[in-house]
Amino acid sequence: MKNERAANRALIYDFLRGIGIVPDELDGLELPLSIEVMRERLDFLHKLGLTVKDINNYPLVLGCSVKKNMIPVLDYLGKLGVRKSTFTGFLRRYPQVLQASVVVDLVPVVKYLQGLDIKPNDIPLVLEKYPEVLGFKLEGTMSTSVAYLVGIGVARREIAGVLVRNPEILGMRVGRVIKPFVEYLESVIGIPKLAVARLIEKDPHILGFGLEERVKPNVDSLIRFNLRKSSLPSVIAQYPAILWLNLDEKLKAQQSFLYSLLGLCPEDFGRVVEMMPQFILALNIDTMKHSFDYFTREMRGRPLDELVAFPAFFTYGLESTIKPRHKKIAAKGLKCSLAWMLNCSDERFEDRVHNDSIEIEEMEPSSSFDMNTLMQPRTDDSDSDYDDDADDDHDDTEYD
Repeated sequence: MKNERAANRALIYDFLRGIGIVPDELDGLELPLSIEVMRERLDFLHKLGLTVKDINNYPLVLGCSVKKNMIPVLDYLGKLGVRKSTFTGFLRRYPQVLQASVVVDLVPVVKYLQGLDIKPNDIPLVLEKYPEVLGFKLEGTMSTSVAYLVGIGVARREIAGVLVRNPEILGMRVGRVIKPFVEYLESVIGIPKLAVARLIEKDPHILGFGLEERVKPNVDSLIRFNLRKSSLPSVIAQYPAILWLNLDEKLKAQQSFLYSLLGLCPEDFGRVVEMMPQFILALNIDTMKHSFDYFTREMRGRPLDELVAFPAFFTYGLESTIKPRHKKIAAKGLKCSLAWMLNCSDERFEDRVHNDSIEIEEMEPSSSFDMNTLMQPRTDDSDSDYDDDADDDHDDTEYD
């Protein structure tokens, strides 16, 4: 019997090698007794979109029975709402799911996610984004990461939305990833821990920015480009995505551009970024050039000093705001500052133009950032913030 099994295994290995699959990792794994059954497994995996390369990345999947393992798992995922169109990517990321027991391994994880108040329609979205979660132990990384977030001040009712938007948090180790990130923002940058919690609620992806690889180098870049350390908490709290950009290159290009046009010195550039962190995030050089060209060509008579005094000019849409407002000002023959023209709502602007009012007191004050406001609890219905995103990204009609 042993000799027969060894002979059958040798035949199957030869068959697999013939189609490009390396069977070395299959030693000790229970395999079918015939090439026909192995071919059935391969055909099924191919129909799911997996290639020979995919199978070589995890050849243990060939130990899964189509009827006993693969079909029950895929049926369960389908019933949860995971789209068939995502199965290929799902299995490439986490082929181990095909070896799982639905009752013993998968159902408890899904129940855990439901216990975090993740809505039934959002469970498949979480699984599609992060299929690896199905392999986690309930008392391991998942529970500790959630407990830590709640412990630093992330509102319990916000946890579901946080995880739907960035389910990879469930796989982040507290000691290696989450805690060092939070402590860096709090102890080094100076953002209060509760404010960090609010930032995570608003944009959970900040936890994946990479402290050593991206965040610290970007903070060094901000300081090198003359932002004062005392301004960093405000700048980063207002626009945490600034920590993820290829910041050094972007700052260098924008500083060079403003120097060439306006003669803006490095220190003044630092003040501009402090006042308007969105200046870095929202703009590219081509957009700024278009706005500058319009300023010099169509807004004649205005000195360049106005742009130095009001660099926020570059943050307004040329077609949506600058052009139409300038044309109305010119048609009325009004003389006003850039700030008067731009730093207000459309409704307020129409009132100003209609009343021919250039009163200095009508200038809306520049918005200032208050860290205390950030630390206030979010509104009662804020846990539904992720609903629109989920609906846009996920179509659960494929299993009708």
